[in-house]
Amino acid sequence: MKFRWTSVAWSVAYLLLLLSLSTPLLIITTLFMIIPPVVLFTTLNTRQFVLHILPVWLIVGLITPVYVLIAAYLLVPALVMGRWYKKRASAQSTLVAGMITILGEFLLLLFLGKTLFHFDLYNYVNEVLKVTPLIGLSTSDLGWTSEEIQKLSVMTIQMIPMTLIISSALIAVITHSIVRPILNSMNYAVPKMKPIRDWRLPRSFIWYYLIGFIVLMLFSGSDNSYMLMISANLLPLLQLGFKIQAIGFFFFVAHERNWNKVFPILLAIPVILLPSLWIIGIIDLVFPLRERVTKSKR
Repeated sequence: MKFRWTSVAWSVAYLLLLLSLSTPLLIITTLFMIIPPVVLFTTLNTRQFVLHILPVWLIVGLITPVYVLIAAYLLVPALVMGRWYKKRASAQSTLVAGMITILGEFLLLLFLGKTLFHFDLYNYVNEVLKVTPLIGLSTSDLGWTSEEIQKLSVMTIQMIPMTLIISSALIAVITHSIVRPILNSMNYAVPKMKPIRDWRLPRSFIWYYLIGFIVLMLFSGSDNSYMLMISANLLPLLQLGFKIQAIGFFFFVAHERNWNKVFPILLAIPVILLPSLWIIGIIDLVFPLRERVTKSKR
């Protein structure tokens, strides 16, 4: 086994991450939970991988059997991303595969909770908002009426799709960002992401945003919760994409003009923090700004 001691170390790290589920650190450690199995699956054959995973699950199962189910649940995206790494797939396809798998598991969990256990997400959120303190004050202390709590519950439910998508993407990005240099240090070459300056969205995203805006205008005062949910999630996600487009444009200009890398980073900060600067990304999509920068350089 080429990476015997390294593999043992990753098995121990995997065990510690699973044990952290019983601590307040789980909010953070869950984001890194699939990293050890991804490294182990990528660098070991199937038999060796099973021999490293089973002892960890056995120890965790003796402490809390529920954690074995959580480990099995989180193992699926790890196997998918590990499989893509083994195929030497591009970084983009690996990230998309991991993100889709994680998102699919989130949706499957909600579906099973609804069908098997009759879990009502709306009532759950409504009850949480009633009893959860906000900045040290309960909803009764804030003077919120039941109607206001109900509206907030509806808004929270409507934003769940976007939350799940962003969470899935975040876990996949964190995993790739950490796993890739680790695998490279183990002489296991993994394709890297395209440079930030080459990040570009398809121009069709402009039409998607226009459609979402029209839907919002048409149904903003209606009771069609389905259409409102589409616009409430589609527009913020597209705006986030336009922010990424704008940041890519800044790095492209800096590269073409041989600017110091500090400049695009400084320009990216207000784009991330200020809500309205996503418009720069749309301008970069509508007008061929990058082509003009290249021509002006000549």
